[in-house]
Amino acid sequence: MENKPAASNFIKNIVIDDLKSGKVDQIVTRFPPEPNGYLHIGHAKSIWLNFELADEFRGKTNLRFDDTNPLKEDTEFVQAIKEDVRWLGFEWDGLFFASDYFEEMYNRAILLIKKGKAYVDDSTADQIREMRGTLTEPGQNSPYRDRSPEENLDLFARMRAGEFPDGSKVLRAKIDMSSPNINMRDPVLYRIVHATHHNTGDQWCIYPMYAYAHPLEDAIEGVTHSICTLEFEDQRPLYDWVVAECEMEHVPHQYEFGRLSLLNTVTSKRKLKLLVDEGFVDGWDDPRMPTISGLRRRGFTPKSIRDFCRETGVSRGTGAVDPKMLDHYIREDLKLAAPRTMAVLRPLKVVITNYPEGQTEMLEAENNTENPEMGVRQIPFSREIYIEQDDFMENPPSKYFRLFPGNEVRLKNAYFIRCNDVIKDADGNVVELHCTYDPETKSGSGFTGRKVKGTIHWVDASQAIPAEFRLYEPLILDEEEEEEGGSFLDRVNPNSLEIVQGFVEPNMKDAEPHDKFQFFRHGYFNVDPKYSSPGKPVFNLIVSLKSSFEVKK
Repeated sequence: MENKPAASNFIKNIVIDDLKSGKVDQIVTRFPPEPNGYLHIGHAKSIWLNFELADEFRGKTNLRFDDTNPLKEDTEFVQAIKEDVRWLGFEWDGLFFASDYFEEMYNRAILLIKKGKAYVDDSTADQIREMRGTLTEPGQNSPYRDRSPEENLDLFARMRAGEFPDGSKVLRAKIDMSSPNINMRDPVLYRIVHATHHNTGDQWCIYPMYAYAHPLEDAIEGVTHSICTLEFEDQRPLYDWVVAECEMEHVPHQYEFGRLSLLNTVTSKRKLKLLVDEGFVDGWDDPRMPTISGLRRRGFTPKSIRDFCRETGVSRGTGAVDPKMLDHYIREDLKLAAPRTMAVLRPLKVVITNYPEGQTEMLEAENNTENPEMGVRQIPFSREIYIEQDDFMENPPSKYFRLFPGNEVRLKNAYFIRCNDVIKDADGNVVELHCTYDPETKSGSGFTGRKVKGTIHWVDASQAIPAEFRLYEPLILDEEEEEEGGSFLDRVNPNSLEIVQGFVEPNMKDAEPHDKFQFFRHGYFNVDPKYSSPGKPVFNLIVSLKSSFEVKK
């Protein structure tokens, strides 16, 4: 995998300074997803940043699963995340789970209790929330805050032993209920959850909270630069408190950057799960989803996503990015790599009445006019072909240069044809055209006679391969928040998927899943890995051919 280094940014500059000053000898980063869903395009930015920073400065990156909530996590998500990271082109140095450190975390909690820095609280979640206070009012001490270390140690051990039901007790840090930072007002460190864990089974019934577990994981693994998104900035004092009070030998540091968000795109795991559960999409890998698996199935390439992440940059800003920018990079990646071929998505039969019956000739066509190294292919041509319905109008407006009665157009890589007769069904729908061709106008023959203004694509009717085409629009209609009392599901675009049946050239019959093509005048398409079958390919529209988006120089 070839990657050009990321442009200078404030995190990269911090790394450079830390290496120059000797503050660190080698940088260690980590990508720490919770395995409670599939990764999305926002995660791709974090993956890219952590791995490429380490790669550029010869450091290490760990893949670590923050699996501290057994109610939402599953091995399915673990495997999917590993596949996504590898597909993006990255390989981790260490593979870890937060659950690997449960015993160590428990022992550090005991240390906090002995130091008088943590206590067992019998208050309910609602009571704790009410006592926490507001941004303008300090919190109130829990009535259990002054329990002795001995009583807290006994209760905490009994919590671990399973004596108490879910929600009956928690372990809280003892910090400052009047702190201006609400995160420092005696946050919960452990809760009781009687549930089977995907990694530790039924070994535990108490589980650490993320804000307690995460800094310990970083410290245990020797992470030097703990990079996260800006919403964790307010939790940095707690992060530092946990590392210090738990007396960790290694002291990691947290740095925050603005998260990647796309216009008209939902990246909340909760909302994405709702789309899956409610059947609005056919799974986490639906090509309309912003998940990495959805982008992969649609046809985006790892390079296009990495280039997109690099171009969006790293800053503390939080503005949304236009998805057209991502589309630009997949076009750039495919324009010289994808074979160019012809596909008819909404077929209209054309009979060339003066072409010999029973005859087929093979015509030559370049596989990619911008990349001669891709060579040429042979395509059949005979008396009956299919063209696009949109390439014919019986009563066209002015400056319509495609096919209409009496008009002549060029068939790409073939001949000029002229429309003579229009055949309709009983309802008046056009079902067939009768045309004549001029054998002197064969493409590549050097014909210099009359000119035509229109060129249309086609496929040979006798040998064309039936194909399904899945055309996509944005899944979410706009970026506006849902109205009060409404649901974001009200903004789901009912026309986000259109399925049409058409034909492709016969050389496409052996197209493999994830093969990518540029269909003349339609766009770039990917062979769908879920629904394609031998002899009946299914193509996902990746992106149209043109966009108004321009990369700033």
